[in-house]
Amino acid sequence: MSTSYSFFAYVSRMKLIERWALMRSAQRENIAEHCMLTASLAHVLGLIHNDMYPDKVDTDRMAVCALYHDLSEVLTGDMPTPIKYNNVAIREAYKQVEAAANEKLVTLLPPSLQGEFREILCLDPGTTEAKLIKAADTLSAYIKCIEECAMGNTDFADAKDATLVKLNSMHLAEVDFFLASFIKPIGMPVDSL
Repeated sequence: MSTSYSFFAYVSRMKLIERWALMRSAQRENIAEHCMLTASLAHVLGLIHNDMYPDKVDTDRMAVCALYHDLSEVLTGDMPTPIKYNNVAIREAYKQVEAAANEKLVTLLPPSLQGEFREILCLDPGTTEAKLIKAADTLSAYIKCIEECAMGNTDFADAKDATLVKLNSMHLAEVDFFLASFIKPIGMPVDSL
């Protein structure tokens, strides 16, 4: 008799966890959608990095890590940014909750897969890959803000400005290139693309 593992039952629930809980959204977004966009953005930021710098990053691995980067939220829910980053104590406590949730999720896999998934879910934040994935995560939020504002939703105007400040404060040439090359058409009507 085979053992049954519930890891992917939780992955399939990513679509049930809504983002932007404190905001009125014209278009709702869940963490599955967010992670897919973040994975695409992480991949392209990695490609841009590899074109600009001699040290190469594994763009495929970055995309996979980004695809799962918010999986812990199937256990924790999505904590709104203004709360999560309100003070150091809350942020550090939430990091511990995320780590515990990720470890719980890893145990829901066959032992032979746990090591690889632990590396995916618990990426070292000091690496170039992790910094670019964090930038991709922030770019995804910025794109959401642009789209909401383009639909006339002024609830996202301040978040849009704050997210751009956050992106600029990262001082990443890859992000600068992306913003200069790809942001302008975001939120435009399809007939204008």
